Amino acid sequence: MRDKYDVLIIGAGVIGSSIARELSRYKLKVAVLEKELDVVCETSGRNSGVIHAGFNSRPGTLMAKYCVEGCLGFDKVAKELDIPFKRTGKLVVGFTKDDLEGLEELKEKGEKNGVPGLKIISEKEIREKQPYIKGKAALFSPMTGIVNPIIYTIALAENACQNGVEFFLGREVRGIKRIEKGYEVSTEDEIFQTRWVINSAGLNSDKIARMVGIEDYTIYPCRGEYFILDKNFSKYLTMPAYPVPNKKEGGLGIHLTPSVDGNVLIGPSAVYIDENDNYSSTQKVMDMLIEGGRKILPQIERKYLIRNFSGIRPKLVSKEKGGYADFVIGERKNVPNVINLIGMESPGLTSALPIARDVVNIIAKRETLQENEKFNPIRRGILKFNEQSDEKQAELIKQDPDYGEIFCRCETVTKHEILEAVHNPLGVKTLTGIKNRTRSMMGRCQGGYCQTRIVKLLMREHNLKPEEMRYSRKNGYLFEGRVR
Repeated sequence: MRDKYDVLIIGAGVIGSSIARELSRYKLKVAVLEKELDVVCETSGRNSGVIHAGFNSRPGTLMAKYCVEGCLGFDKVAKELDIPFKRTGKLVVGFTKDDLEGLEELKEKGEKNGVPGLKIISEKEIREKQPYIKGKAALFSPMTGIVNPIIYTIALAENACQNGVEFFLGREVRGIKRIEKGYEVSTEDEIFQTRWVINSAGLNSDKIARMVGIEDYTIYPCRGEYFILDKNFSKYLTMPAYPVPNKKEGGLGIHLTPSVDGNVLIGPSAVYIDENDNYSSTQKVMDMLIEGGRKILPQIERKYLIRNFSGIRPKLVSKEKGGYADFVIGERKNVPNVINLIGMESPGLTSALPIARDVVNIIAKRETLQENEKFNPIRRGILKFNEQSDEKQAELIKQDPDYGEIFCRCETVTKHEILEAVHNPLGVKTLTGIKNRTRSMMGRCQGGYCQTRIVKLLMREHNLKPEEMRYSRKNGYLFEGRVR
């Protein structure tokens, strides 16, 4: 039996980690249970990394409210958490008469939602903003931005951890039992007692809801596939460019998004699947991504493609119904002290902190929360050596020679940065944990040069045997036996 907690959060995606950080502002004993070996392993880390302005959401919905609030306030949190964020603006590009009507509808929705600065621009104005983008007209949104969703979630979790929240990784919830003063939450071999349960389990949120007796939610997994383009392609695109969305599909269409790290993403597709953990990529969809991307940006060529991946949306609407359902956030009278967050798809990344604040407000209506006077909103990330001036780099190498040893040539990641990631605050020991925190293994060679060196360093620093090394997941072991 573990210690008793005031609040237990199930799921360490961007919303669960945001809730953890907001709760750490108060004198509460808080823990997070995550079934994977790191935070941000599923939906929160497998998306376009766009901070949406809020013009796609239906007026009057929670999606619209939280998205606009999250977008407008993102500069502050990015500064506090030391994460790269660029307010690039965005183009939604139209080609046909129907598209032009769609742009007007988007603009009207956005203005009802309180999105500032929306403007429909001509073909000439598109060229002035993005010379290589094709289209007859576009909706321009100046407030849209881009962020690294993985680093953002890690930063939220680390800041929560630094402020006293306990993270238990690799703990899949198997059952929840009502007891006299709260709940017992069981994992494979542990039991946690808590007064409050917060269900932020994303793709498994319907399953967690059923554990407390709520049967009326079903998550419909919808997979989106992406291509990642080499940094050499970045000269063609400096802001996200989207088509007018297809209302039936329930996605925003195949779009192009520059990343804060210099790559460009093509995608996602939108295909309903039966499993909520099938991250496969398919040739048919990959071909479709290239075709759809070229419609907006003809310069796309296969030589620029360096990797593909997929993400899964936890949708509350079936393929037959299509479109979007609103976020579900709150507790039931017959299941007190359980706050469910169901159907947290896009714009969940943008909405995470406003959602977290309202979750805290739900608790605050039921009990008095005392402020944690030791709470510190500031978190410092790993300093990127390759972004420093020559003088600063020389100074860093003088302070620590490990800055002078390059581990990842493609991304110019030093041994010092790798070591910082190896000794991360959450205690993550997977290869992707290092990759996500440093961008090592994300360059043109995709780890061909640095991966074995990073594995060796991880083993040495954590005293791991080769057979204990894992790539990402519990059963994702890198080695089965010794070779020469």
